[in-house]
Amino acid sequence: MTKTVEQEAPLESDTKAPSPQRPNRRRRILLITVAAATILGLVALLFGGVLLNPADASASEPTMTATQIIPLVILVVMFVVATKWPLNIGVMGLVASFGVGYFILGMSDKEILADFPASIVLTIIGVTYFFSMAQRNGTIDIIVQTCVRLVRGKTALLPWVFFLMAAALTALGTFSPAAVALLAPAALGLAYESRIHPVLMGAFVINGAHAGGFSPLSVAGVLVHDIALKNGFPISQGALFAASFALNLILSALTIVLFALLGKLRDNQANEYAGLDATRAGRPNGQQIFTLALIAAILVCTLGFHMPIGFVALSAGLLLAFVNIKEHKTFIGGISWSTVLLVAGMITYVSLLQHVGVIDTLAEMALALGAPLLIALVLCYVVGVGSAFASSTALLTAFIPLAGPLLATSSLSASGTVAALAIAATVVDVSPFSTDGALVVANARENDRQRVYKQLMSYAGGVVLVAPALAWALLVPTGIM
Repeated sequence: MTKTVEQEAPLESDTKAPSPQRPNRRRRILLITVAAATILGLVALLFGGVLLNPADASASEPTMTATQIIPLVILVVMFVVATKWPLNIGVMGLVASFGVGYFILGMSDKEILADFPASIVLTIIGVTYFFSMAQRNGTIDIIVQTCVRLVRGKTALLPWVFFLMAAALTALGTFSPAAVALLAPAALGLAYESRIHPVLMGAFVINGAHAGGFSPLSVAGVLVHDIALKNGFPISQGALFAASFALNLILSALTIVLFALLGKLRDNQANEYAGLDATRAGRPNGQQIFTLALIAAILVCTLGFHMPIGFVALSAGLLLAFVNIKEHKTFIGGISWSTVLLVAGMITYVSLLQHVGVIDTLAEMALALGAPLLIALVLCYVVGVGSAFASSTALLTAFIPLAGPLLATSSLSASGTVAALAIAATVVDVSPFSTDGALVVANARENDRQRVYKQLMSYAGGVVLVAPALAWALLVPTGIM
């Protein structure tokens, strides 16, 4: 579930990174690998039950009708197109919903839009509206510079400081790509200045952004919770947040160990770099103090009084807009409309798939293979590998509903299984083909970007291999959640 950052939070993995010299061949190889894995997965779902249990399959194997196969094929085509070209898959989802619903199923526009995710859309608008203003008026910079000054001279702590800052930003409601966009320039600058490997620093910023990315205040946390609830298996938002934080913390510690074993904790190729001047931050002005107070008010209202974060963030943003009315049009432009389109389009289309029984039939085919634990592991890897190239959010909206029948017919923990899928879909966004990874490459020194790109690609490959299995092993078989 990569983009340029134009004062608004780009959605994770919606557009792809600019290619630093000859990435096309590697990208084609990786795309072919992903396509092959997807085809093999579909073949396993469609025919695995017949191959493993031919006697039982003849009597009970579920089959798909034409009205189910066509929308499913369209969904696969949408993912392939969104992976190859920088097109918003949400727009394709809305168009596909109209085409399938109106021309194939004979539905009216009201029936097609019956499951339009209005509350999630409002959350995205409110959160991105407020935090784009907080970024523009310098409040986020004040927070970053204050935290960096606290560890001046202790360079070994800098990656952890940026990890915690990124986690705090996303836990408060900032999109993970927006948090990475805000912190990456300072983080990479300090990495060169302190001779910390830039890939290590970039990985910590991204892991931190994902660590806080499923808090009860975040758009991703609300999205996953609402999708699970809608599909009949409510999960604990607190447990999802804790699991995401813990897994990313473990992954960051393993990253330290890996770089130490490779002898790359200190970057001998780093030269002097004009990094963040940790002494330049003065006292916050009146508007910044007001913004900090509003952030505190959002926390109190949403966590203490369980108010809907979308309305609360919009209200806080409106109050802040009165302080700077001249720039209100700019603030409106800070809303992540691309994210609104993606989430609205994908959820609407997946709801249509559920309406015609595609999700239930696929789940029944998967369950016919037996071994729920193995099915959960396969889902973690499919969503993880796919997310390295496509939108994490889009993949989550498509795959979480598949977990419903699996959870209903097994003893697997709903919170643990959904958390494993959500974590597997996001931790792989260190890939240079995702927004977060692209931002790290973009903020490397110009003459060092090729090296950072190659090493970040290698690191991302390791994460894709290890992280889905780690999330599955810690959260699914253990029943810890």
